[in-house]
Amino acid sequence: MTPDAVIFDIGNVLIEWQPERFYDRVIGAERRAAFFGAIDLHGMNDRIDRGEPFAAVIAEVAAANPDWAKEIRMWQDRWIDMAAPAIDDSVDILRALRRAGVPVFALSNFGIETFQIGREHYPFLEEFDRHYISGHMGVTKPDPRIYEMVEDDCGVTPGRLLFTDDRPENIMAASERGWQAHLFDGPVGWARRLVAAGLITRGALA
Repeated sequence: MTPDAVIFDIGNVLIEWQPERFYDRVIGAERRAAFFGAIDLHGMNDRIDRGEPFAAVIAEVAAANPDWAKEIRMWQDRWIDMAAPAIDDSVDILRALRRAGVPVFALSNFGIETFQIGREHYPFLEEFDRHYISGHMGVTKPDPRIYEMVEDDCGVTPGRLLFTDDRPENIMAASERGWQAHLFDGPVGWARRLVAAGLITRGALA
């Protein structure tokens, strides 16, 4: 079944998201391991992705963990350094789909404020036909509700949606709703999937 629309995750699909790599570089691998072992940083980020205020969450966690307050505040002050760089070949695929007239949507776990920072830093995030951002929706992947909300808004039959994400649990949740899905492991495989689906040609990416 030929998809009617293509949906991209953003983190690690269009923009690298590797906080551990950032902290390894800034504070060293040994201290970073201790930091991530002491503080549930990904749990903290999940709160932001569900729509809690970015600055307030960081301030709360920093106050509760004074020994790591400086490092915690980096999550806010240097967030764009963690969300970098863009995955240029994936951006090329996004633009090839647009040139082919294929509707493209974003579905991403992202905070309200952090997504705005991302939009200002990465103009290609404005190129989607629709944005489905968890912070605005109040629910994150892989909760089935977020996929249902996308379906209700875009009006595309689930079986006609083709979604890529780098996390298996998010792909599984989409597949369970009947979406076509591709586990992202790099732009080359994603491009092949889109060519096989008849949405773009190999020449479109040259």
